[in-house]
Amino acid sequence: MTINKKIGSTIKLKNEKNILNSAKSLKEIDKSLLKKWYSLLKLGRGIDERAPNYLKQAIGWSYHAPYAGHDGIQLAIGQVFDKESDHLFPYYRDMLTCLSAGLTAEEIILNGISKATDLASGGRHMSNHFAKPEWNIHNVSSCTGNHTLHAVGVARAMKKYNHAGVSISSQGESSVSEGYCYEAINGASNEKLPVIFVFQDNGYGISVPKRDQTANEFVADNFSGFKNLKIIHCDGKNIVDSVNAMKEAKQHCLKNSEPVIVHAHCVRIGSHSNSDKHELYRDEKELADALAQDPLVHFKNQLLKDKIFTKAEIESLDEEMGQKIIEAHKLALSAPNPDPATIHDYVVPDALPSTKYPEGLHSDTSEPKKLIEAINETLKSEFRRNQDTFIWGQDMANKDKGGIFNVSKGMQKEFGKERVFNGPIAEDFILGTANGFSRFDKKIRVVVEGAEFADYFWPAMEQLVECSHEYWRTNGQFSPNVLVRLASGGYIGGGLYHSQNIEGTLCTFPGLRVVAPAFADDAAGLIRTAMRSEGPILFLEPKALYNSKLAMASVPEDFEVPFGKARVRKEGTDLSIFTYGNTVHFCLETAKELEAEGKSIEVVDLRSLNPLDHESILKSVQKTNRALVVHEDKVFAGFGGEVASFINENAFESLDAPVKRLGSEYTPVGFNRILEKAILINTEKITSAAREILNY
Repeated sequence: MTINKKIGSTIKLKNEKNILNSAKSLKEIDKSLLKKWYSLLKLGRGIDERAPNYLKQAIGWSYHAPYAGHDGIQLAIGQVFDKESDHLFPYYRDMLTCLSAGLTAEEIILNGISKATDLASGGRHMSNHFAKPEWNIHNVSSCTGNHTLHAVGVARAMKKYNHAGVSISSQGESSVSEGYCYEAINGASNEKLPVIFVFQDNGYGISVPKRDQTANEFVADNFSGFKNLKIIHCDGKNIVDSVNAMKEAKQHCLKNSEPVIVHAHCVRIGSHSNSDKHELYRDEKELADALAQDPLVHFKNQLLKDKIFTKAEIESLDEEMGQKIIEAHKLALSAPNPDPATIHDYVVPDALPSTKYPEGLHSDTSEPKKLIEAINETLKSEFRRNQDTFIWGQDMANKDKGGIFNVSKGMQKEFGKERVFNGPIAEDFILGTANGFSRFDKKIRVVVEGAEFADYFWPAMEQLVECSHEYWRTNGQFSPNVLVRLASGGYIGGGLYHSQNIEGTLCTFPGLRVVAPAFADDAAGLIRTAMRSEGPILFLEPKALYNSKLAMASVPEDFEVPFGKARVRKEGTDLSIFTYGNTVHFCLETAKELEAEGKSIEVVDLRSLNPLDHESILKSVQKTNRALVVHEDKVFAGFGGEVASFINENAFESLDAPVKRLGSEYTPVGFNRILEKAILINTEKITSAAREILNY
């Protein structure tokens, strides 16, 4: 296919002396560059065809998606990519892309057979997920297409830091059906970001033909109405056409600071993967037609036809690349396997060590502040301290308004629109771009209001899962430094989608830290620790306490609360109540009420749910010999089950009564205040449960 040949300034390909202008034929290209390209094509194809043998021999490569038929566009992506200035997000079929970008044959095979020295993940991630993080070739997910959001996020950082480079996202045409792909392209066009979205169109999503994906013959045409977006079609099987297209796309991105879609028309010669039997849905004629379009064969024949290379020269290169594969194979086989003793390494990055407040306690007696004031002032303080801190989300900053609850009030006015800005109503876009943005530099800290209410956070869950295992999956090479703020809980008459608790779900993901303060000082201390630590953190803000007098507390200016440190809010000897968030205050009321009856109740505010302060829990149970676990969420499958289980398993001999859990009714939260009161937990219910345990 032809493409627009209007080209701006020239771009170096892989820092070579040869500069490729838009060429119409191979004769116009320097022979040394053609030699390099043919060598890469032959090397890649040799590994591509060899990969299934590793599985047959039980060596590895249990997942392999052959790229044959995508040769032109993949060579082009890698040749245009510059590891010094660009970021590349390849997908599972991008073997040649990564070879062309600079990975060696050995590095590709190390990934395929999941060795400990695999650059992408040390054998932790699926084979065929090629990466080299130190070169900004990113380790992407198996969730096809979701890395488009990460590519947009890093492009946003490039623009804000005036960095001359592009972000390149590559994927198959069928994964464009995913909603976050549309959100990514919409956001990139709206913000005019330097992103190249490459669609490698081979006509199939596994066995699903593209006619079942979209009404348009070519998915790129779905975006033809988007402003600030250039669309380029090219023949992804043709080397020259593909390189011209990618070069034009990069030049356009750099010159205009706006996204480009490169729709590459490819052919899938083989099956989708080694577990796919494509003969079940492709007839012999179709398979023969696909094989007849083999880009490597056509490129080789054209080199010979144009007398650029002799047959002997081609055979010499073939032999050289074959030898390279054999040598790479030997080196990869001798590499060490992952050590099972390392499975707990790199689950979460190190947190900020607090030397002044190691237990998260203070003796400050200054004027008490509201919880909302404490959060707002701490956010501003940390923004002043670290100029590389950003915040965005829905309804985050428009004139004098700062979020749905005004928690971020005044921030845009002080720190400007470059650092404090609105996101679209698309929760996965908000979080996904935060993940990408934080990739640009380790010093960056991103705070997002993940959703206006925690109940609306579910569309972002796939992006949250991504954040949770990035550090482990990359073998400690990357963790998104993102703090997710969520207004959580009920007691505001909000009903469905405005009153639920989601911590029971959030705490099931290794790699996430989850905190839930109940007082202004803890809110300030935890948010400060979170913003100075690395890794993804969920900050659950009990919105019913934002302006409550019950949550007011004196707040030291530099207060820090370490993760995994509970706080005893009231000492006692007869019963331990473990709680967090809104219900801390109900439990304190219960303790006061029972104290009048001669009972001594200890109230332990967990405040950090993941990690959990196991030491303080045991210490309290061993002192009182009775335990009641209280939280606002439903009892069934609620977070309290984790606390109760820990006590039963580790302090059973200290118990004088069964551990009891207490929470809200197993129903959604109703809107009418009468229904809400009947469903949610309250002081009366807690007091009754406490008496039951005391009288056991």
